[in-house]
Amino acid sequence: MKGSREKAASELFAALYPRLAGWCRRLVDDDGTAHEIASEAFTRLWSRWTSVAEPRGFLYVTAANLVRDHWRKLERERRTVRRVTAEAAVGPRNEQADPSVRLLVQALPERLRVPILLHYYADMPIREVAALTGRKEGTVKSDLHAARELLRAHLGRRLDHTL
Repeated sequence: MKGSREKAASELFAALYPRLAGWCRRLVDDDGTAHEIASEAFTRLWSRWTSVAEPRGFLYVTAANLVRDHWRKLERERRTVRRVTAEAAVGPRNEQADPSVRLLVQALPERLRVPILLHYYADMPIREVAALTGRKEGTVKSDLHAARELLRAHLGRRLDHTL
């Protein structure tokens, strides 16, 4: 039984992988990413092998969802680059400002640092941060507030010492 299952999966892989990877390649415009997505789709299919009635459809729907996730990630990265570029153009030319904020964020306790990184640096909405961290939205909002207050206090002290 197990041998026939593996043989059927192997035949399906040989028949569909090249087309699926090519389809993904046209959507993401990168060979490596396309192969990662196609491989991940097959991995997910294999984990549900006995419960999937239409493997080909499952593969393409899964790959489409993974492509969408990839596009969203790219868009978040583009927005972050645009925002950082705009802030650098508008903000003060103090070379110490960016590294000190980065170091302060890194020094935050993990409970506060993770929401800051996800919300402000990865541009995720509070709802998504809550889902990823397994916390309630109110807890995430409270942690973000506490982190901002800590950062504000530390930055205020540094500014007082430079005056």
